[in-house]
Amino acid sequence: MNQFIESKKEEFNKAVDFFKKEISSLRTGRANPNMLEGVTVDAYGAKTPLNGVASISVPDGQSIIIAPWDKGILKEIEKAMVEADLGVGVVNEGDKIRLTIPMMTEENRRDLVKKLNEKQEAARVALRKIREEVKESIERAEKNKEIPEDDKFRYMKELDELMAGKNDEIKSVRDKKEKDIMTI
Repeated sequence: MNQFIESKKEEFNKAVDFFKKEISSLRTGRANPNMLEGVTVDAYGAKTPLNGVASISVPDGQSIIIAPWDKGILKEIEKAMVEADLGVGVVNEGDKIRLTIPMMTEENRRDLVKKLNEKQEAARVALRKIREEVKESIERAEKNKEIPEDDKFRYMKELDELMAGKNDEIKSVRDKKEKDIMTI
């Protein structure tokens, strides 16, 4: 692998990882604790991640149980869940919160696939930006006589192969998520 790609390899990986994290919160019609990522609770005078104040479990495919470690913040957790507007039913059972995941309609599923496609395109744009930076540095090095022209073409070919691999990875993750969303 050439030094131009090596210097940006971490950024390529971060772009793909960010895409995976972004789509993990999309609902699939089944209960998934990842959909609670990013939900914060006003507890003890600070915004705290939900998983920092409660245990989260999935007893069945249609519900999630949130059991706070301190029962005194149950109301704050309930409020945070309502404000998060996740499209789920929120039921306070006295010592825990039960989230019920409604069955998704065909229209909901199609809207989620549209969101999924938007997130995929955003990830591909991020990869293209990184690719452009690498390409410019290769061309600059060749122009400044730091590398021969043959190396420039070899490095460009390696860059294109890496991009094809990353795009394939994003597409396979997207396809798997679409299958999860569309499965009833």
